[in-house]
Amino acid sequence: MPRLYFDAHATTPCDPQVVAAMLPYFTERFGNAASLQHPYGWEAQEAVEAARQHVAALVGSKLRDVVFTSGATEANNLALRGVVEARRAEGLAPADLHVVTLVTEHPAVLDPCARLEHEGVRVTRAPVQSDGLVDLDRLRSLVTPGTTLVSVMAGNNEIGVLQPLADIAAIAREAGAWLHCDASQATGYVAVDMAAQGIDLLSCTAHKIYGPKGVGALVVRRASKVSLAAQHLGGGHERGLRSGTLNVPGIVGFGEAARLAVRRRAEDALRVGALRDRLWTRLREGVPDVHLRGAASPRLPHNLNVGFDGVSGRDLVLALTDVAVSPGAACASTSAAPSHVLLALGLDEAAAKSSLRFGLLRTATEAEVDALADRLIAVVPALRRQRGMAR
Repeated sequence: MPRLYFDAHATTPCDPQVVAAMLPYFTERFGNAASLQHPYGWEAQEAVEAARQHVAALVGSKLRDVVFTSGATEANNLALRGVVEARRAEGLAPADLHVVTLVTEHPAVLDPCARLEHEGVRVTRAPVQSDGLVDLDRLRSLVTPGTTLVSVMAGNNEIGVLQPLADIAAIAREAGAWLHCDASQATGYVAVDMAAQGIDLLSCTAHKIYGPKGVGALVVRRASKVSLAAQHLGGGHERGLRSGTLNVPGIVGFGEAARLAVRRRAEDALRVGALRDRLWTRLREGVPDVHLRGAASPRLPHNLNVGFDGVSGRDLVLALTDVAVSPGAACASTSAAPSHVLLALGLDEAAAKSSLRFGLLRTATEAEVDALADRLIAVVPALRRQRGMAR
């Protein structure tokens, strides 16, 4: 049987137009964007600035707001640690600083928060409701006038729920805090406008939107007057916020992927969302005892997270030898522990471990969706029979 790819949350393939845009910058246009004394450097710098404009347009910001990084993980670290260290440089003690995030955030946010907490910074991890959405009243009670930064993901990488960013931004602003948003999963399908939504810092990455791996950005709205301390030192690149020779081919690819996303994401969202709903309908009608994880809406159009009573997600992955699918986040693929996101919804360990995450590519077809559904409709009852849960 042909292989099926339903793990688009982990990564996406490079669009052929992205590859074509990148290729010259590996060969004849190989200049260093910081070498401004000759045409090779000028050519590289011009390409970087054009890409910067496309990334800015992707998230509703200005060209000068975009700081290129190696990906969203570095961008998250720069945002969280950069804000805290800048405030400490102004004379505040760690105990005077307060970061609020959600318990369902990606480890690229939760792990830096844990390190900050170890260093004496106060960190609050706000709970979510059973549908994965934050309770705004509860969040408002946790974000106080002493809060420094609020960090909330736009679209969850496991259950796909879209948080109400504008409302969260208003809560942060009332308390005098900045809002950071990891929008890695959202920018390919959801229109993001930092100014309109009140987002002060935003992390994004290329390889989730059909661009190359190893390049991302932290977008820092200058209008927000965010204090930020650099985490990479040695050359003062990216206006002093991220030193290091720029990955010109990767940045060019990111820019082209961003340009394509802006042009096609509304259409893609409708088409892919319909395919996602087709998959869910097939599973709901063809497999007893299946459960949707997270709110049905608002939700990333390419996300479906389903619990299958009586079987484990890992056993399903092993049984679906011809399908690329995941029980959870790619960064936790080697761990046998249940998903912290699913546990945060109030599920017990067995229910959390029974789930699979399906991420649809924008190139997905009805035939591929039906082939996946057919495989699951056959495999799930077989695994249940093996475990004495025949129906």
